[in-house]
Order: sequence, then C-alpha cells, then structure tokens
Amino acid sequence: MSVICLDCRYIAAKPSGIGEVTWALAHHLPKLAPELDFLFLRNPERQSPLATTPNVTETLVQSPANGPATLWWLPKVVDLANVDLFHAPFNILPAGLTMKTVTTIHDIMWLTNPRWCNPNLYGHIERRFYATGIKRAFDHSNAIATVSSATKRAIVDQRPDIARKIKVTLSGVSAEFRKVEIREETLSSIGLKHGQKFILTAGQFAPYKNHEGSIRAFSKAFASREDIDLVMVQRRNAGANELVSLTKQLNLSERVHFTDTVSFATLLQLYSGALALLHPSFCEGFGNPLAEAMACGCPVITSNQSAMPEVVGNAALLVNPNDTDEIAGALTKVAEDEIIAARMSERGLERAKELCWERFARANLDIYRELLA
Repeated sequence: MSVICLDCRYIAAKPSGIGEVTWALAHHLPKLAPELDFLFLRNPERQSPLATTPNVTETLVQSPANGPATLWWLPKVVDLANVDLFHAPFNILPAGLTMKTVTTIHDIMWLTNPRWCNPNLYGHIERRFYATGIKRAFDHSNAIATVSSATKRAIVDQRPDIARKIKVTLSGVSAEFRKVEIREETLSSIGLKHGQKFILTAGQFAPYKNHEGSIRAFSKAFASREDIDLVMVQRRNAGANELVSLTKQLNLSERVHFTDTVSFATLLQLYSGALALLHPSFCEGFGNPLAEAMACGCPVITSNQSAMPEVVGNAALLVNPNDTDEIAGALTKVAEDEIIAARMSERGLERAKELCWERFARANLDIYRELLA
C-alpha cells in the first residue's frame, strides 16, 4: 500500500488561508482514498488528532513549517523512509526528498513583488528563503498544484518550461460559513454602536492586501455618512500602526475599528452583518475571505486582477485596486442600492456552493494517483 506524506504544520493556533487548504486535504483525503496510507506531519500547537481514520498516522514535528529545517534538512528531522509521495502544501519544497513530490504553490509574490509581502529589513531574509523553496519546487517537484488558474498563469510567465506539470486545484470554502443571526453584544464588543452599518475588510496585514487603499476609499465614499463604519479584521503586526495613523489623518479614528483575530462565531456575524466585504488586493493566490463572505451572503467588492475575478465569478463588483475613486464608487453603489446588494448576495451564495473542498481534495488525489501509477 502506498504511503502519502502530507505536511500539515500550517494547521496551528493562528488561522491562515494555507492552513484552511491543508485542513481540507487532511479532512477529506483519508476518506476519499481508503486504499492509501497517510502520514501527517503535525504542528505541536495542534493538541488533537487531525484525523481518526485507520489509514492515518500522525507525527509531531517541532521544527516550524517556515524554518531552515523544513527547507534544508527535513528528512533528518522526521523519518520519511517509507513514504512514496510527499505533498508540500505551502509553497516551498524541502531539500533531500527522494520520493515523488507535489508542491502546492499559492502565489509567487516572493519572486515577482517581494515588497508586497514584507517591505521591512527582515523581508530580505524571507525573500531569499521563499525564493529558494519556490524555485526548488519549480525544478524538482514531479507536479505543482495551484489554487487558481491565475497562479498557474503567473508561474508559466516565469517558467514556461514547467507548464506541463502544473495542475489547477481550485480552493474551496467550508460549509460552516453561512449566514447567521447577528448579536448586538458581539458588534458592540468591536466598538460598533447599536444599529450601526459597517463595511468589512478581513485578512492579514501585508502590503499586497491594500488595506491603505481600503481606508482611503472608505473615507471618500462615507466621510459624511456617520451611520457607516469600517471594521478591519487582521492578523496584525507592527506595520499595522501605519493604518492607525492614517485613520487619524483622515479623521476616522472613531469610525475605523481594528480587531486582531476574532472567534469563528464572531467572524460569521461580521460577514452576515456587513454591507459589503471590501477586498481590493493587488494580488491573491485565491483569497479565502472572498469565498467565506459569499457563503454568508455578504456582497463582495474586490479587485479586477489576479485570482479575484476567477474566485467570485459574476457575484461581485470588480474594481481597479489602484483607483481609490473607483473603489469608493463601488462602496457607494452597494450601500445605497438595495437591489444591487441583494442581487450580489444571491449570486455570491450560488458561487460559494461551487467552491467545494471535497472537489479540491479529489483534484489533489488525482495528482497523487497519476504520479504513483
């Protein structure tokens, strides 16, 4: 019986898009392929087993996913002797693997626009790290999976010679994302007044997310509409202080509410209650908040480039992320036209149904079986 190793260390305490992708694989693959054995590499932060099916073995790996042990000597950290295929689901391929390999590449911003990822001094170190892992994946993976056609196109632009081994496995969204009842005490804990309308922005603080553009567009659209606030759910770092300073410059300190990571129940209420999700990123490999918002019936305003049009289909308003006036116009349209907002909500719900995690897992399983054959 063939053994598949899936590196699941991104499933940890801190939520992330890659963690969601990896969780979908860990959840579905063992049940979809009972004829295969799976070895899951587990993060020690994860206290409970990732799977309970008899064809899964789990091994705790103390080394971080994005660390030197992963990139240069993983086979010395964990026993992979009996593994027939190794799946690296977070962009970088470890060195020293002798079995068949699959790498999921979500985006290649570290190669094309590294300042979008981290413009600080440490970003130079990260750039070398990720560039090494991604380029090794290009050269040595037997197959490369991408979570969108946009990422495949970006890779082919860089490396047309490897186009034949790239497979698109479009990401999905969990059925747990759904429209829910909104509790006033939840919204008030974020700083929203009773009955206050709000726009939502969600995602880690990173330059490519264009959160500055979100705030400037919100200011243009609603400077005189004190009945509408902006809620920004972020995995924050020191750079997010720049956004706080911007809100002060624009006299929006009382109307822009920054949160750190929120509970899943709170996130559902924010998606369900927002006038719209504003997501004007410069680039996305997929963009999980887009799918999550649509599944909760939240209208979406997002960029007209990268993977975002592919993810939302005909459900969203698409804008140029570099054009603050255009973004502001879309915000105004959704806030002031209930018919447009309702149509976007309905289309979003339908589009979200098409973004299925089980189908995503099956697409990856097809890659495994082709390589093992």
